[in-house]
Amino acid sequence: MSRPRPYAMSSCPVWLTIICLLATFVMTACGSLAGTSRLSPSTSGSGPMVQVWVTTTDRAKLLSREADVSFTDAVPLSANIDVDPSVRHQEMVGFGAAITDASAWLIQNRMNADQRAALLRELFGSTPGLSLSFTRLTIGASDFSRTHYSFDDVPVGQTDPTLDHFSIDANRAEVLPLVKSALALNPNLHIMASPWSAPGWMKTTDSLIKGSLRPEAYEAFSEYMLRYIEAYAGEGVPIYAITLQNEPHFEPADYPGMRIESAARARLVGQHIGPRMAQRGLSTRILDWDHNWDEPSSPLTVLADATANGYISGIAWHCYGGDVNAQTTVHDVHPDKETYLTECSGGEWESIKNDGLTWLTRNLIIGSTRGWAKGVLFWNLALDENHGPHLGGCNDCRGVVTINSTNGAVTRNAEYYALAHASRFVRPGARRIDSSTMAGQLDTVAFQNADDNSLVLIAANSTTESRYFSVRAAERTFQYTLPAKSIATFVWQP
Repeated sequence: MSRPRPYAMSSCPVWLTIICLLATFVMTACGSLAGTSRLSPSTSGSGPMVQVWVTTTDRAKLLSREADVSFTDAVPLSANIDVDPSVRHQEMVGFGAAITDASAWLIQNRMNADQRAALLRELFGSTPGLSLSFTRLTIGASDFSRTHYSFDDVPVGQTDPTLDHFSIDANRAEVLPLVKSALALNPNLHIMASPWSAPGWMKTTDSLIKGSLRPEAYEAFSEYMLRYIEAYAGEGVPIYAITLQNEPHFEPADYPGMRIESAARARLVGQHIGPRMAQRGLSTRILDWDHNWDEPSSPLTVLADATANGYISGIAWHCYGGDVNAQTTVHDVHPDKETYLTECSGGEWESIKNDGLTWLTRNLIIGSTRGWAKGVLFWNLALDENHGPHLGGCNDCRGVVTINSTNGAVTRNAEYYALAHASRFVRPGARRIDSSTMAGQLDTVAFQNADDNSLVLIAANSTTESRYFSVRAAERTFQYTLPAKSIATFVWQP
């Protein structure tokens, strides 16, 4: 490869030399101005470059990579967000959604091999995927199952106290293969699991529908839960955490459910499940509650039991009632306990239907993590165009993605983008750090990743007008205009 010949000034007349020098000066100056939006070394008066991704409710922008902006020495605007990495909070487990029976069945049976592999890479793989790092399984059936079952069903009127009929075979066709595929893409995937009901023969209704756990079945139910953890571990699927019951204060009429009051949960954990797990050397976390924000008194009652408290690692929350501030209410009383948001579904109801993007981001991605959540889980990972398959329960829920049951085509919903703005950029092990916020107008949360120290700021503009604001960190600022009804992720090196 030949090198360009050096410019020989002696070959030019003096007047031409002057013109050439002037042209070189102008081109250099113009090039400097044109390059201000690109990543470049810091210069006097400028700071780190900030990468920006934006999604708008009208879908004009979908995780769109915008032009980089730069920190400068400019004075902060009156609308300003302060980010302080020196104030560090909880360590993150991650973000994700539940692999329900419905989600697994659709992905395994309504997509061809290439479609399935591509979707799983996109959801659980690394960049440019979502890098989901947290998921939830159901211990037996939920409303998003094609049949109602437990892992120890016997004919009505019979019992099985020694669990001779226990088997996870009902999960072998779809759920287990899908979870193993996700783990192959992300070996650090954290998996939690919750039962919707104990086997019917353990309950007051002798059915998966309604009822409560019989006191004489506490030992059998405890063993049932441990058998599940051990059976999944035997399949190479470690269970990071369990809850005793999904929504323990709700008895649905048409799908599995079971009421377990606070005193019963404390007794189950303190006298049965907790000691058994310790004796067996199981490291799986026990999380209490797994229900809505509107009853913080219930987990507080369980944690007030000294024996149960010693076995409980944290509290799990759902979003369907109350306010996200309940998480902080409980955390302030028990700061040693972890916090998780373990279920929230998008759907066709009014608060989500027309404004799901900013509502979900403001309440779950931002509100829940500001409320100490180490992990955030949306509900169904995937549903079809008819909001199913399901048997009872929610008939207008929406998955993170919609899979067309005829051709396997994928639609990425508002839930997908709300998750992506966090999961793609905030990696497991990151710490939430301090950031100011303008609640209801410009909500924010900030993190610092452990692997490369990068800073991540997530912002949601829930208003119908664009918002012009500044962000200040390390005594420098950048300015940005966030469109109406939109969310953004900002990433920079300190």
